[in-house]
Amino acid sequence: MPVRPTAALTALLTATLAASALTACGTGSGSSPDTVKVSFKQSTDNSVKVMDTYLAGIKKQFEKEHPGKKVRLVPIKAPDSEYYTKLQQMLRSPRTAPDLVYEDTFLINSDITSGYLKPLDPYLAKWKDWSRFIGTAKSAAKGEDGKTYGVPDGTDTRGLWFDKRIFDRAGLPADWQPKTWDDVLAAARTIKQKVPDVTPLNVYTGKPAGEAATMQSFEMLLYGTGDGRTDPLYDKTTKKWVSGSQGFKDALTFVETVYKEKLGPDVSDALDPNFSTSVRGELLPQGRLGIDLDGSWLPQDWLPGSGHAWPDWSKRLGLACMPTQHGQAPGKVSMSGGWTWSIPAKAANPGLAFDFIKTMQTKANARKWYIANSGIAVREDVANDPAYATAQPGLKFFTDLVAGTHYRPAYPAYPKVSTAVQEAMESVTTGDASVEKAASAYDEELKQVTGGQVVQK
Repeated sequence: MPVRPTAALTALLTATLAASALTACGTGSGSSPDTVKVSFKQSTDNSVKVMDTYLAGIKKQFEKEHPGKKVRLVPIKAPDSEYYTKLQQMLRSPRTAPDLVYEDTFLINSDITSGYLKPLDPYLAKWKDWSRFIGTAKSAAKGEDGKTYGVPDGTDTRGLWFDKRIFDRAGLPADWQPKTWDDVLAAARTIKQKVPDVTPLNVYTGKPAGEAATMQSFEMLLYGTGDGRTDPLYDKTTKKWVSGSQGFKDALTFVETVYKEKLGPDVSDALDPNFSTSVRGELLPQGRLGIDLDGSWLPQDWLPGSGHAWPDWSKRLGLACMPTQHGQAPGKVSMSGGWTWSIPAKAANPGLAFDFIKTMQTKANARKWYIANSGIAVREDVANDPAYATAQPGLKFFTDLVAGTHYRPAYPAYPKVSTAVQEAMESVTTGDASVEKAASAYDEELKQVTGGQVVQK
């Protein structure tokens, strides 16, 4: 059972995060008009240096093309949930705000509402390459006020990764393509029975997993419960959040089943904030995980030069679409998100920061980044480039999912809604609450965090 922090401990942790965020940004050092400070999420796995290596190359190029200008890279090494907390602490003050930040799209409207980000429209209007970006990517970086607050650097999709050798040992097909949730659970049960020395199925869960639990697991389930045309989380007609839905309970039941039947990892492992690092760096490469509900970016950890280089991953792993609950149309589900480069409202050198964005987002540099981080291109000229399209196995599979993918309702309340989802997941994972009680607690929390803006389904 997880230990639940007291209010005092929570306050202490928050204060500690705030202090470390300020330290990370180098408070008191002042800002030079010739230096652009770039803050980004650094992997908690010391052997994975994809972002560090890419930005080091861009820094070198930028400084060469802009004589007298310097780039200061300010990495924040933390799991996702802690990264968001540290970043927001930094954005609150001109003393600590970087000039450029790596921003998860689900936080954009929340950070806009808090006054943390600067609209980029005056810069974008003069940048010819902006017309190369696809519409859905642009909309992900747009605020409710219609202004754009970030330049997207790629998107992603999600599906089921499975180990072909484990499937062979379990008597399951190498071309496995489940049609329903029951098919997924049936395969996991077969693996548990016939290959008992591996974890059958990974479904991220609970608050420590953060948005990975909400988006990679719960929403991949929830968005497969309806007709595929209406949003089961947010009612766009009434502009209210959905409560009391059967789909929500069904998604929770799936999560409960995985952990109650011990088809997933040990609960203590699942609730480790660094568990996703173990999945990518150990469980999958070492053949200890049968099925993983996860994202398109996983191969970045396995490319040559990474700490987990795995040349045979494309031979060992198969890919399948996540099916809808009962196989109803459209038959498959994917969620998409992505990250943007945003300029803080309190940035000292916003113009220089946008110049750095333009260097990162040339066609050549964008293509280099998409390939390095196993990302899905959001520039149409890169997406149509054969050098990108054939760069990695699996890229076409995940790119094809974009056409029918879903996006989170990234309104200002979403981060709090997401946390409420994680709490509901965690309570059924640990057995602390039944599905009914967890769903009821979520509905109550939903009313609180949205100011009562809910609609009953």
